[in-house]
Amino acid sequence: MIGREQEIRELNRLFSSNRAELVAIYGRRRVGKTYLVDETFSGRITFRHAGLSPCDENPKGLLRTQLNHFYNSLELYGMEPTEKPKNWLDAFLLLEKYLQKIDTGTRQLVFLDELPWLDTPRSGFIRAFEGFWNNWGCHRKNLMVIVCGSANSWILDSLINSHGGLYNRVTYEMKLLPFNLHECEEFYKINQIQLSRYDIVQSYMILGGIPYYLGYFAVGLSLAQNIDNLFFTKNAKLQNEFDRLFDSIFINPDAVKNIVKLLYTKNAGYTRKEITEKLGISDGGRLSRNLNALIASDFIIKYVPFGLSKREEHYKVVDPFCLFYLRFVQNQNKFNAHFWQQNILSQAVVTWRGYAFENVCFNHIEQIKKALGISGVVSSNSAWSKRDDDKDGTQVDLIINRNDNVINMCEIKYYGGNFTVNKDYYKTLLHRHELLRKKISPKISLHSTLITTFGLTPNEYSGAFSTVITLDDLFD
Repeated sequence: MIGREQEIRELNRLFSSNRAELVAIYGRRRVGKTYLVDETFSGRITFRHAGLSPCDENPKGLLRTQLNHFYNSLELYGMEPTEKPKNWLDAFLLLEKYLQKIDTGTRQLVFLDELPWLDTPRSGFIRAFEGFWNNWGCHRKNLMVIVCGSANSWILDSLINSHGGLYNRVTYEMKLLPFNLHECEEFYKINQIQLSRYDIVQSYMILGGIPYYLGYFAVGLSLAQNIDNLFFTKNAKLQNEFDRLFDSIFINPDAVKNIVKLLYTKNAGYTRKEITEKLGISDGGRLSRNLNALIASDFIIKYVPFGLSKREEHYKVVDPFCLFYLRFVQNQNKFNAHFWQQNILSQAVVTWRGYAFENVCFNHIEQIKKALGISGVVSSNSAWSKRDDDKDGTQVDLIINRNDNVINMCEIKYYGGNFTVNKDYYKTLLHRHELLRKKISPKISLHSTLITTFGLTPNEYSGAFSTVITLDDLFD
């Protein structure tokens, strides 16, 4: 298994503890939650069950279908046939009786996958799960229950941050993150996919380090050929993935997708007020729930652009897969099996790479800080833009605002070779430096930093940057 070393250590530690454990694992869909549990506890799972997706089922019959499926799982694990449960209280009673009957005093591990799917409307699932854990499970020192799901907001609201009967009952929470660049490289090597670091970064711009997507890459094909196979050929594997992502984890997927599609249209994102105005929706609890659910699932972030007040919080799409899909896939009117191979040098793709590389850097802040030698320094990260009255305006791609009275003003450039600072660009850098200096305290030092692919060409203007960070640093 690639990466996940810390997660595996923690799960094994919890398995060896001498107390009841209720562990909640959550993370973006396709990130590898089920695989992590299966690989870590291979041969040690006492009972497992996965909820059925509600997407293609008539809501009226979904509760009965879920209960029958749960009963079937119990039978598969050896429970003697009995009357099928009429509700979730009955279903968990069957589970309790089964676990008691096979109890030998050793650790019993129950794995309930896709738990949010079990909580169908008016099913009483949460109340029944509360009863199962509070009245029975938490008192059995040899019981470990792992619950898992891709609907992060459900896991957070119903379990981890519950104010009801499950308040403070989760003994350990684990958020599983996508692979970073180093882990993507390891994944490709083990699967004999030969890509340069330059191309691995581009694959991250498209797939975002999601192991499930990386697993579709075919040996012997170039990056462009693989991307065509995944998105642009007829019946491509990820052609409908955007809709599946939202339909499977959100109660109101269309409203959520509309928010994502709006935020995509502006790299800096929009304020809450702008979202309501542009979508023609009310600024109320439903919008709050949708935005919080998108944040919890790592599709968007909420941030305050540098120099603005908290009242001007922006929401911005950061999921690479969504950004790529909305830019190049959603508007394809006809199949072109070689679209990506034919367009990798087009201006549209070159421009996209620039913005996408900025997103890669925001997702690798820890590696950037390590390269700067400031891993232990507390900092906040943002972008900054300013509109001049008589000019086109200016912007800084990344600002690392440190609590040691230093700001790193980072320029981010994705180039096929070394980046060269010419006279005009040098003047632009000085102008940005001057504008930013007016916004900050005199006690703060400004350090100009270049984040690029291969390095900086030495010339009379290259001294504009005090530090240069390359792809190799991002792979650390």
